[in-house]
Amino acid sequence: MNAPRPDCAAATAAADPESCSTVCAPPRVVLPYDTPIFLVGMMGAGKTTIGRSLARVLGREFVDLDHELESRCGVRVPVIFEIEGEAGFRKRESAALAQCAARRGIVLATGGGAILSADNRAVLREQGIVVYLRASVDELYRRTCRDRNRPLLATADPRGTLRNLLTQREPLYRDVAHMTIDTGCIPVSTLVKHLLPKLQAYEKQA
Repeated sequence: MNAPRPDCAAATAAADPESCSTVCAPPRVVLPYDTPIFLVGMMGAGKTTIGRSLARVLGREFVDLDHELESRCGVRVPVIFEIEGEAGFRKRESAALAQCAARRGIVLATGGGAILSADNRAVLREQGIVVYLRASVDELYRRTCRDRNRPLLATADPRGTLRNLLTQREPLYRDVAHMTIDTGCIPVSTLVKHLLPKLQAYEKQA
């Protein structure tokens, strides 16, 4: 059997950026600064998948804030929600964010609700370059409808919940972001290629 062509991975990624591998990532690019890069956006926007690919291209460490919390607590995010409620989770999230944001040369994927706190938004905007990964409600639902690790979507109407959350959070994402990238049905490699010039241009302000 013939090996898949190099562009097959990109074609597959177009169907679902969340499941794309980074095999189709562009060559490594080193930014002339070590300012941390923070990815914000709704659950399902692709922060983890795109963040990993971006970090690999930049030769940076990738950090997922939810995974950082799970490592510290020893349990999954839904368990933290169940035991401590959303208020308890947000408190832990803010503490973890403050520590992670102080690290240089990283790409950090935040949780979808991290921007709800004014203190968190100040940390993100002042200590790093914030990239808002934007996606439609339909796209977010398609990517999250089978994910059982999303406690906020454990409702009778998850699509409606996503719509309400996006309505509430969209102004906060826009407010904190230095730049915005629409994810949609675009291959991860293409998204990263579009993002790199923006990050390089931002060096003048960093």
